[in-house]
Amino acid sequence: MNIILAEATEVVDRQLTLTDHRAEHIVKVLRAAIGDRLRVGVINGLRGYGSISALQKKYPFSVSLALELSEPPAELPPLDLILALPRPIMLKRVLSQVTALGVGTIHLINAKRVEKSFWEAGLLQPQEYRLHLQHGLEQAVDTRLPEVRLHPKFKPFIEDFCPSLVGDYRYLLLADPAGEHRLVDAVADKSGRILLAVGPEGGWVEYEVQKFREQGFLCCSIGERILKVDTAIIALHASITALRECGNRGNHR
Repeated sequence: MNIILAEATEVVDRQLTLTDHRAEHIVKVLRAAIGDRLRVGVINGLRGYGSISALQKKYPFSVSLALELSEPPAELPPLDLILALPRPIMLKRVLSQVTALGVGTIHLINAKRVEKSFWEAGLLQPQEYRLHLQHGLEQAVDTRLPEVRLHPKFKPFIEDFCPSLVGDYRYLLLADPAGEHRLVDAVADKSGRILLAVGPEGGWVEYEVQKFREQGFLCCSIGERILKVDTAIIALHASITALRECGNRGNHR
């Protein structure tokens, strides 16, 4: 936990009092003392510091912080994600990892090789998946919460919703180990927003690939090896970030 996150409703007159797992973390993990300054942020709001004004080191733990919040949230990440719904245990990891790496919106969609039971998981309730998004923010020291949108039917998503979505992006990328484009070639110009689509464990079926192509997506690969979804997303995100950073340095020479 590299930043203590709070809801706006928890802050009263620039004071924040914690009595839950955050207070326990400050006491037992950070081993903080009165007067210490900690990184603090309001979810979807400002970041800054909190000075500990009161501390209860024994159960029930309690920490009071005087807040100084003046930093805006990090800029909106340039990448949004379309993800074929993975199994819940993997989705937990993916949500926290991509939030830490930086993503604006996560579209969870259906696909031929997505098990129907996945859509019944309690994790898809906002109060459940929000916890994992917050873990990613705590890791990355950010406050901007990604938006999560659920699309339980593939055809309405790709034919009805997607046409209104793709115009917001400069690059539309469909990840596939058999893709005819290398990622480094597909993202030749390093500016503009990117929409990245990543398939299920068994991969996209040909019908799905064709439907994405009809919407203007380029079928891209980062190599021949077949990766698990959570590994593939990290590799793709890291590759895209590296390409953009190299391009930006080149533009400033």
